[in-house]
Amino acid sequence: MKRTYLKTALTSSFTFLLLSSLTISCQQENKAEEGWESLFNGKDLSGWKPLAGKADYHVEDDAIVGVMTKGTPNSFLVTEKEYGDFILEVDVKLEGNTTNSGIQTRSHYDSTANNGSGRVYGRQLDIDPTGRAWTGGIYDEGRREWLYTLELNPNAKTAYKPNEFNHYRIEAIGNETKTWVNGVPAAFVIDSLDDSGFIALQVHSIADSLDGKKVYFKNIKIQTKDLKATEFPKDVYVVNTIANDLSEAEKAAGYALLFNGKDTTGWHSARSDKFPEKGWKIENGIIQVQKSDGGESTNGGDIVTNKQYKAFDLSFDFKLTPGANSGVKYFVTLDEATKGSAIGPEYQILDDELHPDAKLGKDGNRTLASLYDLITSDRNPRPRKPIGEWNRGRIVVTPDNHVTYFLNGFKMLEFVRGSEDFRKLVAGSKYKDWKDFGEAEQGHILLQDHGDAVAFRSIKIKEL
Repeated sequence: MKRTYLKTALTSSFTFLLLSSLTISCQQENKAEEGWESLFNGKDLSGWKPLAGKADYHVEDDAIVGVMTKGTPNSFLVTEKEYGDFILEVDVKLEGNTTNSGIQTRSHYDSTANNGSGRVYGRQLDIDPTGRAWTGGIYDEGRREWLYTLELNPNAKTAYKPNEFNHYRIEAIGNETKTWVNGVPAAFVIDSLDDSGFIALQVHSIADSLDGKKVYFKNIKIQTKDLKATEFPKDVYVVNTIANDLSEAEKAAGYALLFNGKDTTGWHSARSDKFPEKGWKIENGIIQVQKSDGGESTNGGDIVTNKQYKAFDLSFDFKLTPGANSGVKYFVTLDEATKGSAIGPEYQILDDELHPDAKLGKDGNRTLASLYDLITSDRNPRPRKPIGEWNRGRIVVTPDNHVTYFLNGFKMLEFVRGSEDFRKLVAGSKYKDWKDFGEAEQGHILLQDHGDAVAFRSIKIKEL
């Protein structure tokens, strides 16, 4: 009897400890999930509806599965509910390395678009398994296209794991949208469009050879209350589409506005210590070169920053009028005696279709986003927005003299100031007679007056 009692007592104690352990485990799990709401019940598509294309969505095991279907445009499974501020987490597996998918945020539907077949539009976390490796970038589906390519954050390109479930986190809080891929910070966009909208899962249009490939979505959960934004690394570039705005994140990273959107503070003529009395206009947050005769510095003339810079990250929005020509120069010393524009390496700003300069130089090295008269920019047409729309240029000069040009988030070219290759290019250009062209230790930033109407805004710089 004593032995039986001891055995029973031990068994009871073990059972109690096991149950206690399970209770604690469940409590911890519930605590971990506190504040989260599941958007997928694991059984059916309740709370979701298909829009736009005809790809099939169904449930397999614990996942929503989208089937790639030939002959249909992009297809979406959208939430019936709309969301404002939220934090969303999703696990996604995409079959193949030439396919594509995405997760829409604060998006909308235009039933009249595409001849009545409809169009989903809004910001999307892109899932890109191709060699381009832009998974986690932010694409504006059906509207402005790329807002944040991973050329702007190349460290995130290796986060994606092909043909496996990848974990995505999206924070949409206020005007800020941030993305992570498997815990790696990927993209950061500040944008005032769309303060609410639906969430959607995308099956991309495909080539016929990919018919039947699948994309799997599971563990879809969202937080909408008591949200706390996660801080991004300060060295990750922020795309801020709000004109002349300097966000707290940009300030913390060391960026400053070169144009305050109101007056000429920080700028003067390349010809004198004063700002030009004519040829430039500041209005509605824009600083604009006035139309004159199309010649170099024959009206108001170039303007330069009061301060000089050595290594920097410079971004600027610009808008061309038809046939216009201008440029942004840097390492401008103003030591050279010139009758026209001041001397310095130039980020070319040009209407490539209508301005004759595009056909001069060598192999297109005077076209938009080229290093003027020296290096031709990437000729991919996608970064180039139509004349009359805002474009974003960016010039990054690191302390080791490596220079990179971007246009709307696309890398356009790169070179090293003072290198043997650079000097060979200079020797074969219009700058061959200028001693040590482009190799000054420091210099002014310059906006060029080429006699055509060109507008600038959101001019920002971070010293490196």
